[in-house]
Amino acid sequence: MKITPVSGILVLLTGLCFAQQQQVTGQGSAPEQEASPAALIDGTGTGWVELSFEDFVNVNCPEDTWRAEGDLIICNGNCNGGLRNAEQYTNFEMVMQWKHLQRSGNSGVFIWSPKDVLDQLQPGALPQGIEIQILDHGYAEDWEESRGSKPDWFTTHGDVFPVGAANMEPFDPAAPNGKRSFPSADYSRGFGQWNHYYIRAINGEVRLWVNGHEVSGGTNCSPASGFIVLEAESAPIEFKNIRVRVLP
Repeated sequence: MKITPVSGILVLLTGLCFAQQQQVTGQGSAPEQEASPAALIDGTGTGWVELSFEDFVNVNCPEDTWRAEGDLIICNGNCNGGLRNAEQYTNFEMVMQWKHLQRSGNSGVFIWSPKDVLDQLQPGALPQGIEIQILDHGYAEDWEESRGSKPDWFTTHGDVFPVGAANMEPFDPAAPNGKRSFPSADYSRGFGQWNHYYIRAINGEVRLWVNGHEVSGGTNCSPASGFIVLEAESAPIEFKNIRVRVLP
């Protein structure tokens, strides 16, 4: 039978509808799964408090290491050390944004950093507590280039681990030495781009979301109370939109 142009269009539409019905009813190939959307917590609402530069205290860095510029807290990268907030927390949640200003930059944010340790921290020494790593992808690239193999003891997508006298049982996947919680997926952006962290710390357990995705953490943390410390580790970095909410 000869098919007129209109009849041809009807046949084509019928075929497309049948193909779609096959996918919906499970007949034929299934459609691809879409990636789950990010759940970005912005730190607004009841109980959230914004921390500005004036809410932090220099721990052991030269005076020119940290400065404010508008709503930014900027580290010039001239040393190792820390900038702590003024209040100690036990159960809390926080949001922050950070951006490395150079390739291979290294930094972090410490939670539950003990007062007695920070009070005695010598110039050039790093803070202690539970560290949420902030590391640029270039650091891992340089490691692989210089050693001929990929690093197996750190990642650049949000490791969580204890430093100094602190202890933690890491969530899986864990580093080979059993100390670090490696991220379950890679969501960090490279230097020059803003990243968003949401951190929840409650009853000795810490969980990290990177750019809206939960990726790492640990439990049975000790200590489980102390300061929040922004880390200087010989690389320039910017922080902004740091907000905290105390939890019961």
